[in-house]
Amino acid sequence: MKFPQFGHMRRYGILLAGLIVAAVLLACSGNKNATSGQMNTLTPAEKADGWTLLFDGKSFDGWTGLGRDEIPSEYWVIDNGTMKKLESDKVPTAADGQPLIGGDIMTVKTYRNFELQFDWKISEGGNSGVKYNVSEELSTSHEPVHAALGYEYQVLDDERHPDAENPTHRAGALYDLIAPNDNKHVNPAGEWNHSRIVFNGTHGEHWLNGEKILEFDIDSPDFIKRFQASKYADIPNFREKKDGHIVLQDHIQAVWYRDLKIREL
Repeated sequence: MKFPQFGHMRRYGILLAGLIVAAVLLACSGNKNATSGQMNTLTPAEKADGWTLLFDGKSFDGWTGLGRDEIPSEYWVIDNGTMKKLESDKVPTAADGQPLIGGDIMTVKTYRNFELQFDWKISEGGNSGVKYNVSEELSTSHEPVHAALGYEYQVLDDERHPDAENPTHRAGALYDLIAPNDNKHVNPAGEWNHSRIVFNGTHGEHWLNGEKILEFDIDSPDFIKRFQASKYADIPNFREKKDGHIVLQDHIQAVWYRDLKIREL
């Protein structure tokens, strides 16, 4: 005798089991992304190629506040294997939107020729940046004294922040100097992006999610023309190559960084 309902129940059981397996796999994937088990580490190949970590996922070792002797804890915290810039309340800002009393943080060590990689995630409507070729002395001699002066890899929510109206202010840009390619791929606010900066001699490159989105030469006539038309034009010694700090910018909104690693060239 056949029992049709049994076949129906069997199919339902297989479907239910499949859903359970899928849920377990999703949960495991989420847990892997939420922990630092695979983050903030170097592979044997990376070590052999000369990469070093700038962030161990647990502490601010190797970092300090720009113009300070310690990390400004009211601005930055370690959050689940990331460096997180805390959202600031309404604060006085400069004309470019930077807080007048802010909290940029920088590497204690300086770097001249290097390749830098990092992951970043911006909050909705958020603005931040990774700066390089930064002189602390030059930065603290100008207001705001805790805001770095250097070349900036722009970190931005292109969809919501008004800065995106200017192509040289969009995510991945060399801020206020060179716009990224129009065909760049940037993940939206709340999702991780992977970035890479190459700065070797006078040559620079910005990469985003595996694609080169701009390159430049700081001594080229084109770059000098762009520099003279930028917000930096009147800052002495800004353009010149330096032994500079790597800086994570405080631009009021929340932002997260992880997997910061560098290779000197």
